[in-house]
Amino acid sequence: MLIGSKWKLLIMRNLLVRPWRFNELQKSLVGISQKVLTDSLRAMETDGIVIRTVFAEVPPRVEYSLSDLGRSMKPILDSLANWGTDYRKQVCSSEK
Repeated sequence: MLIGSKWKLLIMRNLLVRPWRFNELQKSLVGISQKVLTDSLRAMETDGIVIRTVFAEVPPRVEYSLSDLGRSMKPILDSLANWGTDYRKQVCSSEK
């Protein structure tokens, strides 16, 4: 599944803003385990959504960013965010 998990959507949300290092991503995604983040990033890289860039430095630095394919999903993610905002407004107004 390309973006079927909660974590992949949140990873993409972050990567739409800028490239991130692994530890930055893990700290920003409260509750994600190292294994789940690693597995998600690897799967997204295999699917062509994420680009993993290794910089030839000591110690090595690795950054994750969205590929063109990943960035092309922005309208879909924006639509989901808009739907969620509208849904929240309806639910909150009906609870009053």
